[in-house]
Amino acid sequence: MSENQNLLAEQRRALILDEVRRRGGVRVNELTRKLGVSDMTVRRDLDALARQGVLEKVHGGAVPVVEASTHEPGFEAKSGLELTAKEDIARAAARLVTPGTAIALSGGTTTYALAQHLLEVPDLTVVTNSVRVADVFHAAQRTSGQRQGAATVVLTGGVRTPSDSLVGPVADQAIAALHFDLLFLGVHGISVEAGLSTPNLAEAETNRRLVHSARRVVVVADHTKWGTVGLSSFATLEQVDTLVTDAGLPAEARAEISEHLRVVVAGEPGEDDTDI
Repeated sequence: MSENQNLLAEQRRALILDEVRRRGGVRVNELTRKLGVSDMTVRRDLDALARQGVLEKVHGGAVPVVEASTHEPGFEAKSGLELTAKEDIARAAARLVTPGTAIALSGGTTTYALAQHLLEVPDLTVVTNSVRVADVFHAAQRTSGQRQGAATVVLTGGVRTPSDSLVGPVADQAIAALHFDLLFLGVHGISVEAGLSTPNLAEAETNRRLVHSARRVVVVADHTKWGTVGLSSFATLEQVDTLVTDAGLPAEARAEISEHLRVVVAGEPGEDDTDI
């Protein structure tokens, strides 16, 4: 069987994962017919997805990994997943930022990637409850000195979560007293029914405060977050202005989300439009 060269490995794996989640399981021979690739290619893709922990291989195919709604992976565990997608999303999201504005970045590996793209945007005030995000800006200042136009960073206090976010009453009180133009929000899961959700109850409350304090809300989330539901919902899709995601998000999901908010797909035509 000739290989389908029109699909990159990441695109194939996104389609496979969507099939697994939508149908509750798939067989190798079904995937070879659907994707037009060999058994060996499909098995390599399944191996890669299983190493990421997003599906489980079974005899002749694969099934979804069923995680408890309270399961919260640590920052290091998540940082190695969907690297290309996160980089594309970060680059597209950075184009939405206007110099001289006050922005907020929540915790998460995608907002961490975004922070690195914001280092050259002048005169920002950055509010964050992410230790990792704050470290990006502080490390840049240590390396290059206090250059003109460098960001002013406000790091909330609070209790540290496995994803290196600061949450709890101290963080909530600090955020409630602030107002920012634009919030970039990383999420554990996103769905029409549950909205935005997280497995951490304290983080859910801190995220609610972030959403309440922002004039506009931008969710930065790769396609694997679609359909995932954590223990606690903290915002509806109607409270979000824009979702910046990657090309792995299926067309059906894009259409469904677009009924509630604007969807920007990183790397596709129209992403450069900064009117959010």
